[in-house]
Amino acid sequence: MSQLDLTSQALDIRPRPRLQYQALEPRALKSGFLTGLTWLAALLAAVPLFSVIYMLLIQGGTRLFGADIAEVLTGLPPAGFEMGGGIGPAIVGTLIMVGIASAISIPLGILAAIYLGVLDSTSKIAKTARFLAKVLTGFPSILAGVFVYAVIVIRFGYSATAGGVALAVLMLPTVVLAAEEAMSQVPQRMKDAAYGMGCTRTQVIWKVVLPTGLPGILTGVMLAIAGASGESAPLLFTALFSNYYISELAEPTASLSILIYNFSGMPFQNQIELAWTASLVLVLIVLVFNILARILGRPKV
Repeated sequence: MSQLDLTSQALDIRPRPRLQYQALEPRALKSGFLTGLTWLAALLAAVPLFSVIYMLLIQGGTRLFGADIAEVLTGLPPAGFEMGGGIGPAIVGTLIMVGIASAISIPLGILAAIYLGVLDSTSKIAKTARFLAKVLTGFPSILAGVFVYAVIVIRFGYSATAGGVALAVLMLPTVVLAAEEAMSQVPQRMKDAAYGMGCTRTQVIWKVVLPTGLPGILTGVMLAIAGASGESAPLLFTALFSNYYISELAEPTASLSILIYNFSGMPFQNQIELAWTASLVLVLIVLVFNILARILGRPKV
C-alpha cells in the first residue's frame, strides 16, 4: 500500500453522502406543523394590535396629519361648543411628569439593582426586596395614585410633582428587576479578572458591570417609561387636569391620558375627534419608546 493511500486512510477524507431534506419524514412534518402553528398564533395575537392602530389612524389621523397639525399639537383644549383647539398642554404635561418619574425611579432603581445583583444578592434583605419588587409589578396603578394622594396631595395639593411621584412608584419595580437581570448576566470571569488586576468593588461595578449590562438596563428603562406614559388612574388622584400649559410644578397639570378620558365622554364632536387624536399621539409615543427598547437591547455582535 502506497504512502498516499495510508495517508488518505488515516485522514479518512473519503466523500460522505450529502444529507437531504425529506419533507415527508415524521420529524420534518412535526417541525412544519409546529412552525405553522406558531406563525398562526403570532398573527392572531397581532390582529388586535393592528386593528387598534388602524382605527386610531382613521379616526385620529385626519386631525393629526391634516392642515391644522400645528394647532392640534400646540393649541389649548377647546371648551364646550368651541371648534378647533389642540392637545399641546397635555403633551407637555405628560412629558414633564414622565421626566419627573424617570429622574426619581431610574437612579433609585439602578442603585437597588446594584445591591441586589452585585453587592449582596443572597441576603435576606435582598431576597425580601426582590420579592417585593416582583409583587409591585402587579400592583394596581390606581393604588399608587391613592398612596401618593394620601402622602402628598392632601398636604400640598394636586401637582405635576405628585403625578411624577405616582408614576415613579409604578416604574421603580420594572427598572429594578430589569437592571438586576442585566447585571446578573455579566460573566463572573470578567469580574474576577477585574478583581485580579487590583480593581476595587466600586471600580468593578462602574467599569465592568454597568457598561456590560447597559443594553439590558436601558431596555428596562425604556419599557418602564413606555408603561408610565399611558397611565391614567394615578394621575386622576395626583395631577388632576388643566386646560393651560404648566407654569410651575406645584399646580394641576394636563396629561394625554386624562384628556382622552375627559373628552371621550363629551357630547361634542370636536372634543371626541381630539380624544382620538390624543390617543394616536399617545400610542406613537409608547411605540417610539418600545422601538428604542428593542434597539438598545439588541445584542452587539
